[in-house]
Amino acid sequence: MRRFAALIWLAALGACSTAGGLADIAPTAAEVSAVAARGPRFDDHKPHAWGSRAPWTYPVHGTDVARYQTDIDWARAKASGISFAFVKATEGGDRLDQNFARHWAGTRAAGIPRGAYHFFYFCRPASEQARWFIRNVPRERGALPPVLDMEWNPNSPTCRLRPPPETVRAEMKTFLDIVERHYGQKPIIYTSIDFFDDNRLSTFHGYPFWLRSVAGHPSERYGSHPFTFWQYTGTGIVPGMPGRSDINVFNGSEAAWQKWLRQNTR
Repeated sequence: MRRFAALIWLAALGACSTAGGLADIAPTAAEVSAVAARGPRFDDHKPHAWGSRAPWTYPVHGTDVARYQTDIDWARAKASGISFAFVKATEGGDRLDQNFARHWAGTRAAGIPRGAYHFFYFCRPASEQARWFIRNVPRERGALPPVLDMEWNPNSPTCRLRPPPETVRAEMKTFLDIVERHYGQKPIIYTSIDFFDDNRLSTFHGYPFWLRSVAGHPSERYGSHPFTFWQYTGTGIVPGMPGRSDINVFNGSEAAWQKWLRQNTR
């Protein structure tokens, strides 16, 4: 059954485009077999009953971390099937994640490709936030593209502002333009279902998307919108990572992942 599901998924992948240009890569018979046999299948504290397009039909998995994750054995996580990581660096215009340097160094030492992300704060100008990110995240050879994390934050003790969609998209573009000029890489946009819908991000083109969807495949929650990464759980169990972990997949074969790395890392 897993081999059959993988064939369906690869056929669908070839019929649609993604921000990483994956439609141009035709899977070989070996890659089809690799998807069926080698996709990691992590345990979960709150498992979802996935259908045919389950996360383990994707061969390349990764994680994302912030200050809440400590004492990570990155070598063990890599051995378990973690192929990439996104590390929280900054928030707003004056907050640096207290574990950024630790995770940044740990992932590099383990040989895990990683990139940094910024959590957007709606009560400070986008240009100020971009400068804060640049001040704290090094331009490092081999790093993944920077990520802009766009979510509502109704529990913020200092800022619960919800600007209109036009303002949100304009501020996103300001941040993305400044960061792209500095790092020479096209940034990635991370977002959730409600934020995507509220701000009509289906109309926001030209960037790879990293979509959160923990109770259904992105095609069920975001329609036909292309995605490069999919966050499928926030309660995963990853060897070497204490507690509950975010786990993601790359939308493509292992060959497509290697091509994406060559094209998108510094």
